[in-house]
Amino acid sequence: MIKNSYGRWLGLSTLLTSSLTVAGCSLAATYEKPDVNAPAAFKEDSAKGDPARTDPTAALTPAEVGTWKTAQPAEAVPRGEWWTVFGDTTLNDLEHRAADANQNLKAAAARMKEARAINEMTRSSLFPTLDAGFGPTREKDSPASQFEGPNVSVPSQTLWRAQASASYEVDLFGRVSDSVKASNADAQQSEALFRSVQLTLQADVAQNYFNLRELDAEIDVYAHTVTLRQQALELMQHKFDEGDTSELDVARAKAELATSQSDQMTAQRTRAASEHALAVLMRKVPADFSMAANPLKPVDIDIPAGLPSSLLERRPDIAAAERAMAAANSRIGVAKSAYFPSLSLTGTVGFKSATLGDLFKWSSRAFLLGPLAGTALAVPVFDGGRRKGNLANARAVYDEDAANYRQRVLVAFQEVEDNLSDLRILRDQTRTQDEAVRASTRAAQLSRTQYTEGAVNYLDVIDSERTVLQSQLAAVQLSGTQAVSTVHLIRALGGGWDGQSAAASAPVEIAVQDRP
Repeated sequence: MIKNSYGRWLGLSTLLTSSLTVAGCSLAATYEKPDVNAPAAFKEDSAKGDPARTDPTAALTPAEVGTWKTAQPAEAVPRGEWWTVFGDTTLNDLEHRAADANQNLKAAAARMKEARAINEMTRSSLFPTLDAGFGPTREKDSPASQFEGPNVSVPSQTLWRAQASASYEVDLFGRVSDSVKASNADAQQSEALFRSVQLTLQADVAQNYFNLRELDAEIDVYAHTVTLRQQALELMQHKFDEGDTSELDVARAKAELATSQSDQMTAQRTRAASEHALAVLMRKVPADFSMAANPLKPVDIDIPAGLPSSLLERRPDIAAAERAMAAANSRIGVAKSAYFPSLSLTGTVGFKSATLGDLFKWSSRAFLLGPLAGTALAVPVFDGGRRKGNLANARAVYDEDAANYRQRVLVAFQEVEDNLSDLRILRDQTRTQDEAVRASTRAAQLSRTQYTEGAVNYLDVIDSERTVLQSQLAAVQLSGTQAVSTVHLIRALGGGWDGQSAAASAPVEIAVQDRP
Protein backbone atom coordinates (compact mmCIF):
# COMPACT_ATOMS: atom_id res chain seq x y z
CA MET A 1 0.00 0.00 0.00
CA ILE A 2 2.81 2.35 0.91
CA LYS A 3 4.53 1.57 -2.39
CA ASN A 4 1.33 2.19 -4.36
CA SER A 5 0.69 5.47 -2.53
CA TYR A 6 4.27 6.54 -3.20
CA GLY A 7 3.79 5.75 -6.87
CA ARG A 8 0.62 7.80 -7.06
CA TRP A 9 2.21 10.81 -5.37
CA LEU A 10 5.26 10.49 -7.61
CA GLY A 11 3.02 10.49 -10.69
CA LEU A 12 1.08 13.48 -9.41
CA SER A 13 4.29 15.36 -8.68
CA THR A 14 5.60 14.59 -12.15
CA LEU A 15 2.34 15.86 -13.68
CA LEU A 16 2.42 19.09 -11.67
CA THR A 17 6.10 19.66 -12.47
CA SER A 18 5.44 19.17 -16.18
CA SER A 19 2.44 21.47 -16.00
CA LEU A 20 4.42 24.24 -14.34
CA THR A 21 7.19 23.81 -16.89
CA VAL A 22 4.88 24.48 -19.87
CA ALA A 23 2.68 26.97 -18.02
CA GLY A 24 2.80 30.36 -19.66
CA CYS A 25 4.67 29.11 -22.74
CA SER A 26 2.88 31.03 -25.50
CA LEU A 27 2.26 29.35 -28.82
CA ALA A 28 1.70 32.69 -30.54
CA ALA A 29 4.35 33.89 -32.96
CA THR A 30 6.67 36.65 -31.81
CA TYR A 31 4.77 39.82 -32.59
CA GLU A 32 6.37 42.18 -35.09
CA LYS A 33 4.71 45.06 -36.87
CA PRO A 34 4.69 44.85 -40.68
CA ASP A 35 7.23 46.86 -42.61
CA VAL A 36 5.46 49.85 -44.18
CA ASN A 37 8.47 51.33 -46.01
CA ALA A 38 8.05 54.77 -44.50
CA PRO A 39 9.90 57.49 -46.47
CA ALA A 40 12.70 59.47 -44.87
CA ALA A 41 10.83 62.77 -45.37
CA PHE A 42 7.58 64.11 -46.74
CA LYS A 43 7.95 65.16 -50.36
CA GLU A 44 5.81 68.26 -49.98
CA ASP A 45 7.47 69.29 -46.74
CA SER A 46 10.80 69.76 -48.55
CA ALA A 47 9.19 71.39 -51.61
CA LYS A 48 7.91 74.56 -49.97
CA GLY A 49 10.71 76.64 -51.43
CA ASP A 50 11.91 77.94 -48.07
CA PRO A 51 15.62 77.04 -47.64
CA ALA A 52 15.00 76.45 -43.96
CA ARG A 53 12.39 73.85 -44.89
CA THR A 54 14.55 71.95 -47.37
CA ASP A 55 15.92 69.93 -44.48
CA PRO A 56 13.08 67.61 -43.35
CA THR A 57 14.41 67.71 -39.80
CA ALA A 58 14.24 71.51 -39.56
CA ALA A 59 10.93 71.42 -37.67
CA LEU A 60 12.00 68.76 -35.19
CA THR A 61 13.18 69.13 -31.64
CA PRO A 62 16.94 68.79 -31.02
CA ALA A 63 16.39 65.30 -29.63
CA GLU A 64 14.68 64.23 -32.85
CA VAL A 65 17.13 65.68 -35.37
CA GLY A 66 18.96 62.99 -37.30
CA THR A 67 16.94 60.16 -35.77
CA TRP A 68 15.32 57.28 -37.61
CA LYS A 69 13.49 54.92 -35.34
CA THR A 70 10.95 52.16 -35.36
CA ALA A 71 7.55 53.70 -34.68
CA GLN A 72 5.90 52.83 -31.39
CA PRO A 73 2.19 53.34 -30.62
CA ALA A 74 1.82 56.80 -29.12
CA GLU A 75 -1.91 57.33 -29.18
CA ALA A 76 -1.64 58.47 -25.56
CA VAL A 77 0.80 61.32 -26.34
CA PRO A 78 -0.68 64.54 -24.91
CA ARG A 79 -1.65 66.67 -27.85
CA GLY A 80 -2.91 69.64 -25.90
CA GLU A 81 -5.35 72.17 -27.20
CA TRP A 82 -3.91 72.36 -30.70
CA TRP A 83 -6.66 74.66 -31.94
CA THR A 84 -5.26 77.52 -29.83
CA VAL A 85 -2.63 77.96 -32.54
CA PHE A 86 -5.30 79.93 -34.45
CA GLY A 87 -5.57 82.48 -31.64
CA ASP A 88 -9.39 82.57 -31.78
CA THR A 89 -11.17 82.73 -28.42
CA THR A 90 -14.53 81.82 -29.97
CA LEU A 91 -13.07 78.63 -31.46
CA ASN A 92 -11.46 77.79 -28.11
CA ASP A 93 -14.83 78.07 -26.39
CA LEU A 94 -16.57 75.93 -29.01
CA GLU A 95 -13.96 73.19 -28.69
CA HIS A 96 -14.40 73.00 -24.93
CA ARG A 97 -18.18 72.94 -25.19
CA ALA A 98 -18.10 70.20 -27.81
CA ALA A 99 -15.76 68.06 -25.70
CA ASP A 100 -18.18 68.27 -22.79
CA ALA A 101 -21.40 67.66 -24.71
CA ASN A 102 -20.87 65.73 -27.95
CA GLN A 103 -22.73 62.41 -27.97
CA ASN A 104 -20.38 60.63 -30.39
CA LEU A 105 -17.53 61.30 -27.99
CA LYS A 106 -19.59 60.03 -25.06
CA ALA A 107 -20.41 56.86 -27.01
CA ALA A 108 -16.71 56.33 -27.77
CA ALA A 109 -15.89 56.84 -24.09
CA ALA A 110 -18.50 54.25 -23.15
CA ARG A 111 -16.99 51.78 -25.63
CA MET A 112 -13.58 52.39 -24.11
CA LYS A 113 -14.92 51.67 -20.63
CA GLU A 114 -16.59 48.55 -21.96
CA ALA A 115 -13.26 47.31 -23.36
CA ARG A 116 -11.54 48.03 -20.06
CA ALA A 117 -14.19 46.08 -18.17
CA ILE A 118 -13.84 43.11 -20.53
CA ASN A 119 -10.08 43.27 -20.05
CA GLU A 120 -10.54 43.17 -16.29
CA MET A 121 -12.80 40.12 -16.65
CA THR A 122 -10.24 38.36 -18.85
CA ARG A 123 -7.37 39.11 -16.46
CA SER A 124 -9.28 37.36 -13.69
CA SER A 125 -8.43 34.07 -15.42
CA LEU A 126 -4.86 34.47 -14.18
CA PHE A 127 -6.03 33.95 -10.58
CA PRO A 128 -7.91 31.17 -8.80
CA THR A 129 -11.60 31.57 -7.97
CA LEU A 130 -12.82 31.02 -4.40
CA ASP A 131 -16.42 30.30 -3.39
CA ALA A 132 -18.12 29.57 -0.07
CA GLY A 133 -21.51 28.04 0.64
CA PHE A 134 -23.81 26.80 3.40
CA GLY A 135 -27.01 24.78 3.33
CA PRO A 136 -28.68 21.35 3.43
CA THR A 137 -28.93 18.78 0.66
CA ARG A 138 -31.25 15.78 0.39
CA GLU A 139 -29.61 12.77 -1.20
CA LYS A 140 -29.90 9.00 -1.59
CA ASP A 141 -26.91 6.79 -2.40
CA SER A 142 -27.09 3.63 -4.48
CA PRO A 143 -26.60 0.24 -2.72
CA ALA A 144 -23.53 -0.44 -4.88
CA SER A 145 -21.82 2.76 -3.62
CA GLN A 146 -22.23 1.40 -0.08
CA PHE A 147 -20.97 -2.10 -1.00
CA GLU A 148 -24.46 -3.54 -0.46
CA GLY A 149 -26.41 -6.03 -2.51
CA PRO A 150 -28.93 -5.01 -5.16
CA ASN A 151 -31.93 -5.75 -2.93
CA VAL A 152 -30.77 -3.59 -0.03
CA SER A 153 -32.64 -0.33 0.40
CA VAL A 154 -30.41 2.59 1.34
CA PRO A 155 -32.41 5.24 3.18
CA SER A 156 -32.46 8.88 2.05
CA GLN A 157 -30.74 11.41 4.27
CA THR A 158 -30.35 15.10 4.73
CA LEU A 159 -26.77 16.40 4.92
CA TRP A 160 -25.69 19.84 6.06
CA ARG A 161 -22.65 21.41 4.45
CA ALA A 162 -20.52 24.45 5.12
CA GLN A 163 -17.66 24.48 2.67
CA ALA A 164 -15.32 26.51 0.53
CA SER A 165 -14.23 25.59 -2.96
CA ALA A 166 -11.36 26.76 -5.15
CA SER A 167 -10.62 26.30 -8.83
CA TYR A 168 -7.71 27.32 -11.00
CA GLU A 169 -6.81 26.69 -14.61
CA VAL A 170 -3.09 26.13 -15.07
CA ASP A 171 -1.86 28.28 -17.92
CA LEU A 172 -0.69 25.40 -20.08
CA PHE A 173 0.74 26.45 -23.44
CA GLY A 174 -0.12 30.10 -22.79
CA ARG A 175 -3.85 29.85 -23.43
CA VAL A 176 -4.75 32.11 -20.52
CA SER A 177 -1.85 34.53 -20.86
CA ASP A 178 -2.43 34.91 -24.62
CA SER A 179 -6.09 35.62 -23.96
CA VAL A 180 -5.07 38.32 -21.50
CA LYS A 181 -2.59 39.80 -23.99
CA ALA A 182 -5.31 39.92 -26.64
CA SER A 183 -7.69 41.58 -24.21
CA ASN A 184 -5.04 44.14 -23.24
CA ALA A 185 -4.51 44.97 -26.90
CA ASP A 186 -8.28 45.28 -27.39
CA ALA A 187 -8.47 47.77 -24.52
CA GLN A 188 -5.59 49.78 -25.94
CA GLN A 189 -7.24 49.73 -29.35
CA SER A 190 -10.44 51.04 -27.79
CA GLU A 191 -8.54 53.91 -26.17
CA ALA A 192 -6.89 54.73 -29.49
CA LEU A 193 -10.29 54.71 -31.20
CA PHE A 194 -11.62 57.04 -28.52
CA ARG A 195 -8.77 59.44 -29.22
CA SER A 196 -9.49 59.15 -32.94
CA VAL A 197 -13.13 60.13 -32.35
CA GLN A 198 -11.94 62.93 -30.10
CA LEU A 199 -9.55 64.24 -32.75
CA THR A 200 -12.24 63.96 -35.42
CA LEU A 201 -14.64 65.96 -33.27
CA GLN A 202 -12.05 68.67 -32.62
CA ALA A 203 -11.25 68.92 -36.33
CA ASP A 204 -14.95 68.93 -37.30
CA VAL A 205 -15.67 71.78 -34.90
CA ALA A 206 -12.76 73.82 -36.27
CA GLN A 207 -13.69 73.06 -39.88
CA ASN A 208 -17.36 73.98 -39.40
CA TYR A 209 -16.35 77.12 -37.53
CA PHE A 210 -14.06 78.31 -40.33
CA ASN A 211 -16.68 77.43 -42.94
CA LEU A 212 -19.16 79.55 -41.02
CA ARG A 213 -16.77 82.48 -40.87
CA GLU A 214 -15.99 82.11 -44.57
CA LEU A 215 -19.71 82.40 -45.31
CA ASP A 216 -19.84 85.48 -43.09
CA ALA A 217 -17.10 87.00 -45.24
CA GLU A 218 -18.99 86.08 -48.42
CA ILE A 219 -22.18 87.66 -47.06
CA ASP A 220 -20.16 90.74 -46.19
CA VAL A 221 -18.91 90.93 -49.80
CA TYR A 222 -22.45 90.50 -51.11
CA ALA A 223 -23.75 93.16 -48.73
CA HIS A 224 -21.15 95.62 -49.98
CA THR A 225 -22.00 94.69 -53.57
CA VAL A 226 -25.73 95.19 -52.95
CA THR A 227 -24.99 98.64 -51.55
CA LEU A 228 -23.01 99.53 -54.68
CA ARG A 229 -25.76 98.15 -56.91
CA GLN A 230 -28.37 100.23 -55.08
CA GLN A 231 -26.27 103.35 -55.54
CA ALA A 232 -25.81 102.51 -59.22
CA LEU A 233 -29.57 102.03 -59.66
CA GLU A 234 -30.28 105.37 -58.00
CA LEU A 235 -27.75 107.00 -60.31
CA MET A 236 -29.27 105.33 -63.40
CA GLN A 237 -32.77 106.32 -62.33
CA HIS A 238 -31.66 109.92 -61.81
CA LYS A 239 -29.95 110.06 -65.20
CA PHE A 240 -32.98 108.49 -66.85
CA ASP A 241 -35.25 111.07 -65.23
CA GLU A 242 -32.91 113.78 -66.56
CA GLY A 243 -32.96 112.20 -69.99
CA ASP A 244 -29.25 111.43 -69.93
CA THR A 245 -29.59 107.65 -70.38
CA SER A 246 -31.95 105.06 -71.71
CA GLU A 247 -34.38 102.80 -69.86
CA LEU A 248 -32.17 99.86 -70.86
CA ASP A 249 -29.45 100.98 -68.44
CA VAL A 250 -32.03 101.30 -65.64
CA ALA A 251 -33.31 97.80 -66.34
CA ARG A 252 -29.75 96.46 -66.32
CA ALA A 253 -29.05 98.17 -62.99
CA LYS A 254 -32.23 96.68 -61.51
CA ALA A 255 -31.27 93.20 -62.75
CA GLU A 256 -27.79 93.48 -61.25
CA LEU A 257 -29.22 94.59 -57.90
CA ALA A 258 -31.75 91.75 -57.81
CA THR A 259 -29.06 89.21 -58.77
CA SER A 260 -26.76 90.41 -56.00
CA GLN A 261 -29.58 90.27 -53.47
CA SER A 262 -30.44 86.71 -54.56
CA ASP A 263 -26.80 85.62 -54.28
CA GLN A 264 -26.68 87.16 -50.80
CA MET A 265 -29.74 85.16 -49.76
CA THR A 266 -28.15 81.96 -51.09
CA ALA A 267 -25.10 82.60 -48.92
CA GLN A 268 -27.37 83.30 -45.93
CA ARG A 269 -29.21 80.03 -46.50
CA THR A 270 -25.94 78.11 -46.64
CA ARG A 271 -24.76 79.85 -43.48
CA ALA A 272 -27.90 78.84 -41.62
CA ALA A 273 -27.33 75.19 -42.51
CA SER A 274 -23.67 75.45 -41.44
CA GLU A 275 -24.70 76.98 -38.12
CA HIS A 276 -27.17 74.14 -37.57
CA ALA A 277 -24.43 71.57 -38.20
CA LEU A 278 -22.21 73.30 -35.65
CA ALA A 279 -25.09 73.27 -33.17
CA VAL A 280 -25.35 69.48 -33.43
CA LEU A 281 -21.64 69.15 -32.63
CA MET A 282 -22.34 71.24 -29.54
CA ARG A 283 -25.24 68.93 -28.61
CA LYS A 284 -27.66 71.80 -29.10
CA VAL A 285 -30.88 71.96 -31.03
CA PRO A 286 -30.48 74.58 -33.78
CA ALA A 287 -33.16 76.74 -32.18
CA ASP A 288 -30.99 77.16 -29.07
CA PHE A 289 -27.73 77.93 -30.84
CA SER A 290 -26.60 80.95 -32.81
CA MET A 291 -23.36 82.68 -33.65
CA ALA A 292 -22.83 86.33 -34.40
CA ALA A 293 -21.45 87.19 -37.81
CA ASN A 294 -17.66 87.41 -37.84
CA PRO A 295 -16.00 87.52 -41.28
CA LEU A 296 -12.98 85.27 -41.66
CA LYS A 297 -9.51 86.75 -41.47
CA PRO A 298 -6.67 85.06 -43.42
CA VAL A 299 -4.99 82.15 -41.62
CA ASP A 300 -1.36 81.52 -42.50
CA ILE A 301 0.26 79.17 -40.00
CA ASP A 302 3.29 77.00 -40.75
CA ILE A 303 2.71 73.53 -39.30
CA PRO A 304 5.87 71.36 -39.01
CA ALA A 305 5.20 67.88 -40.38
CA GLY A 306 8.24 66.21 -38.78
CA LEU A 307 9.48 62.75 -39.73
CA PRO A 308 7.13 60.27 -41.41
CA SER A 309 8.12 57.69 -38.78
CA SER A 310 6.81 60.02 -36.08
CA LEU A 311 3.47 60.10 -37.89
CA LEU A 312 3.04 56.41 -37.10
CA GLU A 313 3.26 57.29 -33.42
CA ARG A 314 0.97 60.31 -33.41
CA ARG A 315 -1.99 59.05 -35.41
CA PRO A 316 -4.58 57.40 -33.13
CA ASP A 317 -6.21 55.51 -36.02
CA ILE A 318 -2.84 53.95 -36.90
CA ALA A 319 -2.30 53.03 -33.27
CA ALA A 320 -5.75 51.42 -33.18
CA ALA A 321 -4.99 49.39 -36.32
CA GLU A 322 -1.67 48.26 -34.83
CA ARG A 323 -3.30 47.18 -31.55
CA ALA A 324 -5.93 45.20 -33.47
CA MET A 325 -3.09 43.37 -35.19
CA ALA A 326 -1.39 42.63 -31.84
CA ALA A 327 -4.65 41.22 -30.44
CA ALA A 328 -5.11 39.02 -33.50
CA ASN A 329 -1.57 37.68 -33.12
CA SER A 330 -2.25 36.67 -29.50
CA ARG A 331 -5.49 34.96 -30.50
CA ILE A 332 -3.53 32.78 -32.89
CA GLY A 333 -1.71 31.47 -29.82
CA VAL A 334 -5.04 30.85 -28.08
CA ALA A 335 -6.30 28.91 -31.11
CA LYS A 336 -3.11 26.81 -31.22
CA SER A 337 -3.33 25.96 -27.52
CA ALA A 338 -6.65 24.22 -28.16
CA TYR A 339 -4.68 21.36 -29.73
CA PHE A 340 -2.95 20.64 -26.42
CA PRO A 341 -4.17 19.41 -23.01
CA SER A 342 -5.74 21.77 -20.49
CA LEU A 343 -5.42 21.33 -16.73
CA SER A 344 -7.93 22.60 -14.18
CA LEU A 345 -7.30 22.24 -10.42
CA THR A 346 -10.34 22.34 -8.14
CA GLY A 347 -11.10 21.25 -4.62
CA THR A 348 -13.57 21.58 -1.77
CA VAL A 349 -12.96 21.76 1.98
CA GLY A 350 -15.33 22.37 4.89
CA PHE A 351 -17.76 20.57 7.19
CA LYS A 352 -20.41 17.93 6.46
CA SER A 353 -22.90 16.50 8.95
CA ALA A 354 -26.25 14.74 9.10
CA THR A 355 -27.49 17.25 11.69
CA LEU A 356 -27.08 20.98 11.90
CA GLY A 357 -25.93 20.77 15.52
CA ASP A 358 -22.95 18.57 14.61
CA LEU A 359 -22.00 20.55 11.50
CA PHE A 360 -19.12 22.57 12.90
CA LYS A 361 -17.55 19.83 15.01
CA TRP A 362 -14.01 18.88 14.18
CA SER A 363 -15.14 15.35 13.42
CA SER A 364 -17.45 16.73 10.69
CA ARG A 365 -14.60 18.10 8.61
CA ALA A 366 -14.44 16.87 5.01
CA PHE A 367 -12.59 17.57 1.79
CA LEU A 368 -12.75 16.44 -1.80
CA LEU A 369 -9.86 16.55 -4.26
CA GLY A 370 -9.02 14.65 -7.36
CA PRO A 371 -10.36 14.03 -10.85
CA LEU A 372 -13.96 13.75 -9.66
CA ALA A 373 -13.69 17.26 -8.21
CA GLY A 374 -11.99 18.63 -11.27
CA THR A 375 -8.23 18.03 -11.10
CA ALA A 376 -8.70 16.94 -14.68
CA LEU A 377 -6.23 16.95 -17.51
CA ALA A 378 -8.44 17.29 -20.57
CA VAL A 379 -6.93 16.08 -23.82
CA PRO A 380 -8.68 16.95 -27.09
CA VAL A 381 -9.33 13.91 -29.27
CA PHE A 382 -11.92 14.73 -31.94
CA ASP A 383 -14.01 17.85 -32.56
CA GLY A 384 -15.03 17.57 -36.20
CA GLY A 385 -12.58 20.28 -37.37
CA ARG A 386 -13.64 23.01 -34.94
CA ARG A 387 -10.09 23.72 -33.71
CA LYS A 388 -8.73 23.70 -37.25
CA GLY A 389 -11.37 26.20 -38.31
CA ASN A 390 -10.68 28.36 -35.26
CA LEU A 391 -6.97 28.49 -36.03
CA ALA A 392 -7.57 29.26 -39.71
CA ASN A 393 -9.96 32.04 -38.71
CA ALA A 394 -7.46 33.53 -36.25
CA ARG A 395 -4.74 33.58 -38.90
CA ALA A 396 -7.09 35.12 -41.46
CA VAL A 397 -8.11 37.85 -38.99
CA TYR A 398 -4.43 38.64 -38.38
CA ASP A 399 -3.76 38.85 -42.13
CA GLU A 400 -6.75 41.16 -42.52
CA ASP A 401 -5.63 43.40 -39.65
CA ALA A 402 -2.08 43.53 -41.04
CA ALA A 403 -3.40 44.59 -44.44
CA ASN A 404 -5.65 47.20 -42.82
CA TYR A 405 -2.67 48.54 -40.88
CA ARG A 406 -0.52 48.92 -44.01
CA GLN A 407 -3.40 50.59 -45.86
CA ARG A 408 -4.07 52.95 -42.96
CA VAL A 409 -0.41 54.01 -42.94
CA LEU A 410 -0.47 54.66 -46.69
CA VAL A 411 -3.65 56.72 -46.35
CA ALA A 412 -2.07 58.71 -43.51
CA PHE A 413 0.98 59.54 -45.63
CA GLN A 414 -1.32 60.56 -48.48
CA GLU A 415 -3.42 62.82 -46.25
CA VAL A 416 -0.33 64.60 -44.94
CA GLU A 417 1.12 65.05 -48.44
CA ASP A 418 -2.25 66.26 -49.79
CA ASN A 419 -2.61 68.95 -47.15
CA LEU A 420 1.03 70.00 -47.32
CA SER A 421 0.69 70.49 -51.08
CA ASP A 422 -2.63 72.29 -50.61
CA LEU A 423 -1.13 74.77 -48.18
CA ARG A 424 2.02 75.26 -50.27
CA ILE A 425 0.02 76.06 -53.39
CA LEU A 426 -2.65 78.03 -51.53
CA ARG A 427 -0.05 80.47 -50.23
CA ASP A 428 0.94 81.41 -53.78
CA GLN A 429 -2.64 81.24 -55.04
CA THR A 430 -3.84 83.58 -52.29
CA ARG A 431 -1.21 86.17 -53.18
CA THR A 432 -2.14 85.88 -56.85
CA GLN A 433 -5.84 86.25 -56.08
CA ASP A 434 -5.21 89.32 -53.93
CA GLU A 435 -3.50 90.89 -56.91
CA ALA A 436 -6.51 89.96 -59.04
CA VAL A 437 -8.82 91.72 -56.55
CA ARG A 438 -6.72 94.87 -56.64
CA ALA A 439 -6.51 94.88 -60.44
CA SER A 440 -10.23 94.23 -60.95
CA THR A 441 -11.16 96.92 -58.42
CA ARG A 442 -8.99 99.42 -60.27
CA ALA A 443 -10.53 98.36 -63.57
CA ALA A 444 -14.04 98.89 -62.17
CA GLN A 445 -13.14 102.37 -60.99
CA LEU A 446 -11.78 103.28 -64.40
CA SER A 447 -14.84 101.81 -66.09
CA ARG A 448 -17.22 103.91 -63.98
CA THR A 449 -15.18 107.03 -64.67
CA GLN A 450 -15.21 106.38 -68.40
CA TYR A 451 -18.95 105.72 -68.32
CA THR A 452 -19.50 109.07 -66.58
CA GLU A 453 -17.47 110.70 -69.34
CA GLY A 454 -19.43 108.84 -72.00
CA ALA A 455 -16.45 106.84 -73.26
CA VAL A 456 -18.02 103.41 -72.61
CA ASN A 457 -21.54 102.08 -72.21
CA TYR A 458 -23.07 100.82 -68.99
CA LEU A 459 -22.62 97.17 -70.00
CA ASP A 460 -18.86 97.60 -69.64
CA VAL A 461 -19.38 98.90 -66.10
CA ILE A 462 -21.50 95.88 -65.24
CA ASP A 463 -18.87 93.47 -66.56
CA SER A 464 -16.10 95.12 -64.58
CA GLU A 465 -18.14 95.11 -61.37
CA ARG A 466 -19.01 91.44 -61.87
CA THR A 467 -15.31 90.70 -62.19
CA VAL A 468 -14.65 92.52 -58.92
CA LEU A 469 -17.34 90.50 -57.16
CA GLN A 470 -16.03 87.21 -58.51
CA SER A 471 -12.46 88.09 -57.52
CA GLN A 472 -13.47 89.08 -54.01
CA LEU A 473 -15.52 85.91 -53.53
CA ALA A 474 -12.65 83.78 -54.84
CA ALA A 475 -10.27 85.48 -52.38
CA VAL A 476 -12.64 84.82 -49.47
CA GLN A 477 -13.11 81.19 -50.49
CA LEU A 478 -9.33 80.70 -50.78
CA SER A 479 -8.91 82.07 -47.24
CA GLY A 480 -11.52 79.62 -46.01
CA THR A 481 -9.89 76.75 -47.87
CA GLN A 482 -6.50 77.68 -46.41
CA ALA A 483 -7.90 77.68 -42.85
CA VAL A 484 -9.67 74.36 -43.34
CA SER A 485 -6.58 72.80 -44.96
CA THR A 486 -4.55 73.83 -41.93
CA VAL A 487 -7.07 72.03 -39.73
CA HIS A 488 -6.92 68.98 -41.99
CA LEU A 489 -3.11 68.94 -41.83
CA ILE A 490 -3.14 69.03 -38.03
CA ARG A 491 -5.68 66.23 -38.02
CA ALA A 492 -3.61 64.21 -40.53
CA LEU A 493 -0.57 64.65 -38.27
CA GLY A 494 -2.47 63.18 -35.32
CA GLY A 495 -3.56 66.40 -33.65
CA GLY A 496 -0.24 67.75 -32.47
CA TRP A 497 3.45 68.05 -33.09
CA ASP A 498 4.92 68.70 -29.64
CA GLY A 499 7.06 65.55 -29.65
CA GLN A 500 6.26 64.65 -26.04
CA SER A 501 6.89 61.16 -24.79
CA ALA A 502 4.01 58.75 -24.55
CA ALA A 503 5.41 57.56 -21.23
CA ALA A 504 4.66 60.93 -19.70
CA SER A 505 0.98 60.83 -20.54
CA ALA A 506 -1.84 59.83 -18.25
CA PRO A 507 -4.48 57.21 -19.10
CA VAL A 508 -7.66 58.44 -20.67
CA GLU A 509 -10.33 59.09 -18.07
CA ILE A 510 -13.67 60.23 -19.44
CA ALA A 511 -16.88 60.31 -17.47
CA VAL A 512 -19.92 58.97 -19.29
CA GLN A 513 -22.93 60.98 -18.19
CA ASP A 514 -26.64 60.86 -18.96
CA ARG A 515 -27.11 57.43 -17.37
CA PRO A 516 -30.68 56.32 -16.80
